[in-house]
Amino acid sequence: MIPRGQAGVSEAAQEIDKLMGLHPKGFDLSLDRITRLLSVLGDPQKKLPPVIHVAGTNGKGSVTAFSRALLEAGGYSAHVHTSPHLVNWHERYRIGAKGGRGQLVGDAVFAEAVQRVAAANDGQKITVFEILTAVTFILFSEHPSDAAIIEVGLGGRFDATNVISDPAVSVIMPISLDHQPYLGDRVELIAAEKAGIMKRGCPVVIGKQEYDAALDVLMSTAERLNCPTAVFGQDYMAHEEYGRLVYQDEFGLADLPLPRLPGRHQYANAAAAIRAVKAAGFTVTETMMEKALLSVEWPGRLQRLSDGHLMANAPAKAEIWVDGGHNPGAGEVIAEAMANFEEKQPRPLFLIIGMINTKDPVGYFRAFKGLAEKVYCVPIRGSDAMIDPVILANAAYDAGLVAEPMSTVSDALEAIKEGAFEQTHPPRILIGGSLYLVGDVLADNGTPPK
Repeated sequence: MIPRGQAGVSEAAQEIDKLMGLHPKGFDLSLDRITRLLSVLGDPQKKLPPVIHVAGTNGKGSVTAFSRALLEAGGYSAHVHTSPHLVNWHERYRIGAKGGRGQLVGDAVFAEAVQRVAAANDGQKITVFEILTAVTFILFSEHPSDAAIIEVGLGGRFDATNVISDPAVSVIMPISLDHQPYLGDRVELIAAEKAGIMKRGCPVVIGKQEYDAALDVLMSTAERLNCPTAVFGQDYMAHEEYGRLVYQDEFGLADLPLPRLPGRHQYANAAAAIRAVKAAGFTVTETMMEKALLSVEWPGRLQRLSDGHLMANAPAKAEIWVDGGHNPGAGEVIAEAMANFEEKQPRPLFLIIGMINTKDPVGYFRAFKGLAEKVYCVPIRGSDAMIDPVILANAAYDAGLVAEPMSTVSDALEAIKEGAFEQTHPPRILIGGSLYLVGDVLADNGTPPK
């Protein structure tokens, strides 16, 4: 199971491939195994720089990217842990650099850390995600930095990252239905799991919540734990005004450029990051905010492809976007972004979608009813959990869309190209529904994250 795009070259990827053969796939939510392993390793999670710990159903990656950009804009160094990766395992670990842009972990350093953690585990029962989380703490504790931004893998309460006992700030982003077999089938149950990253007396920043039931759970948990709390819409906020982003909190108001990341949902994500970095104890100036909003990067989330190998299969002058959002909440914000694009520059919208079987495809597709011309459903390479394209196309039909199964993304692009002569404007194409599919597309296109 060598990662996409690595072709067996990476030493770290080969080490992780060995672990995949020894330990179970997926998640086994518990803190016992990771706590035992970290104790053998000398408890590196207790030797981290100030931690910004991020949970939520949607927006985790974006607020992580904004937080990193904000810290780096102020000359601070920031380690960053995210999951999953798109193309290479190394994307999960960005090592901070003082006064500059952090870099993805080097292969030799990464491979040595994986080997060391695997040796410390000594063959005992554990998941690969738990081993890789221990690698996070090894890397981040042994490389000096001003901050560590750590994204939760799944849920919160029993996620392997939740051995962090005293975060500088816990951030809870929007909560909606996802991973129901693990987290529960109601938003308040999922909110309770996400709220598990809150620690007594430690600051909490709550992002924009669509469900009052989720917000109620988060607020009651924060109150019970006596956590200083900042809530979007109450204690801090952001909105567009005359083509600018207006941010406001109890410390004042800032007139800022719109974020580089497209979509109105990014206004609230940027605001949560600004408030979180402040809550973590860092000085944040308006100049830092401006620089961060204009420089932020987050691959695979409403990322536009402007060149690459796949573009040769696309219709002339086509506008192609990739986004790994995969649940109903993500579908709504992505569809809103596509509708905004349509309002500014009309183009027929086509979807090329692949999904795995833990998701709600009908809920995702429903957001695009009346907006997308057609959906092309494709498989996800190397995934035992993918939804068969025929079944996925039926889900799109159930959501009120016209759909057709295809064998590959390239075939879907060719099909759109063949019908392009019928369109008044060049098409707008969204490829997504799964981070795994987006990772395959970026690898095939020759544009992996850096």
